[in-house]
Amino acid sequence: MDTKTAVVNKTGTLLDAEELLRAPAPAPLVPFPLEIQIPEPGRQTPAVGQRATRPDARTHGLGQTKYIDDFYLPGMLYAKIKLAGVARARIISVDTKEAEAMPGVMAVITGKDIPCNTFGPSLKDQPVLADEHVFHAGDGVAAVAAVTEQIAADALEKIKIEYEELPPVLDPLESLKLETPGVHAPSSNIYGHKLIKKGDVEKGFAESYRVFEGSFRTQMVEHVPLEPHSSLAQWDANGRVTIHSTLGRITLGRADIARTLGIPMSRIRIIATIVGGNFGGKNEITTEPVVALLSKKTGRPVKCTFTRPEEFFSSTTRHPLIMDYKTGVTKDGKILARQIRLVLDGGAYCSWSETTLGKACILSAGPYEIENLLAEAFVVYTNKTMTGAMRGFGAPQVCFAYESHMDDMAKALGIDPLEMRLRNVLKEGSLSPTSQALHSVVVKESLLQAAQRFGWTTDGQGARA
Repeated sequence: MDTKTAVVNKTGTLLDAEELLRAPAPAPLVPFPLEIQIPEPGRQTPAVGQRATRPDARTHGLGQTKYIDDFYLPGMLYAKIKLAGVARARIISVDTKEAEAMPGVMAVITGKDIPCNTFGPSLKDQPVLADEHVFHAGDGVAAVAAVTEQIAADALEKIKIEYEELPPVLDPLESLKLETPGVHAPSSNIYGHKLIKKGDVEKGFAESYRVFEGSFRTQMVEHVPLEPHSSLAQWDANGRVTIHSTLGRITLGRADIARTLGIPMSRIRIIATIVGGNFGGKNEITTEPVVALLSKKTGRPVKCTFTRPEEFFSSTTRHPLIMDYKTGVTKDGKILARQIRLVLDGGAYCSWSETTLGKACILSAGPYEIENLLAEAFVVYTNKTMTGAMRGFGAPQVCFAYESHMDDMAKALGIDPLEMRLRNVLKEGSLSPTSQALHSVVVKESLLQAAQRFGWTTDGQGARA
């Protein structure tokens, strides 16, 4: 027998190494029996119906949670931002000499110190600090870093700003008119438009028993988080900046900060701290570029926290909407046609208005089957506090409008409002306003269950029992 590696197979035949490499696997692979668990509706996770303890509950309950305003770094300075206080103006001059000469003031910056003074999640139409023009009263014009908050606040009073005030555009319907001077001239005040067409609304109105019209408005709403916007910046010796921030979307914020500072994103680290309330209002940067630039100028950590008035003036709000509805129905309340016009007050800057516009337009018809639909939506600039993301992105406003409209029609037709809805709601396979086939639709079942629990019943003819 030679020295080659050899084995004996089951039949007793001697196999050399070459034959062994070509031999079949000694045993076929057997899959493990796996039972796929399909969760029951309403029991998707082990936590449903169970007591679940949040890992941060203890520190929250004891008041030991550290928010940005609780942070302190050695040598840290405090920043304050001087707000314009006028709705629309041209900046003639900004004099910071007295502020810079104050004991305890370490640095002052204006819009001219911003490497790239425009940012925004979609349109880059917002300045970090207003340079040539003011577009709403909450625009920052200058910023100060000082050894205490009080000195920084006092220094703001020493900054002298000369304005040429201009007539502000405050009414979104006036802003919608083409002859209105553009807030961001020479651009039009209309910077977003959506249109949805389905069927023939004029034919639907002609075939209707009655046509109802209604106009509805919602107001501007501030998020009012318990923790206002806050950020803290510190540079290292290699030219990299670390920013602690209340941002809810740190990746998008990092891109905007890199743009405004004129440095690569690789040199920016954002640490998302525990946020004391967001609700959509902390989806974009506010004070971050300011503290970063002040920190770079002074060589020390710098922190800035909005006061409650500053939060109202300078952070985003929910979009006010003007909503005009025209609906044609049969005698028994079946909707045949609906025409909608939405005008969104976008405030001074775009922010998340384009997203809000699209969602509001698509959802404006409500959860109802409407064969003939025309929905048109506009978002316009005004010289008011900017509007942006807030829970629902336009859905709560239009929901208020179309449900109020349904109640008005039900009352005029003498039909129970629940019955009016049951005759029109979407069902399995219904088409959305954009002609998407809908699945897992339980609007009717949800209404009936809610009505049962609330004790609201109908006799099938529209009378409440």
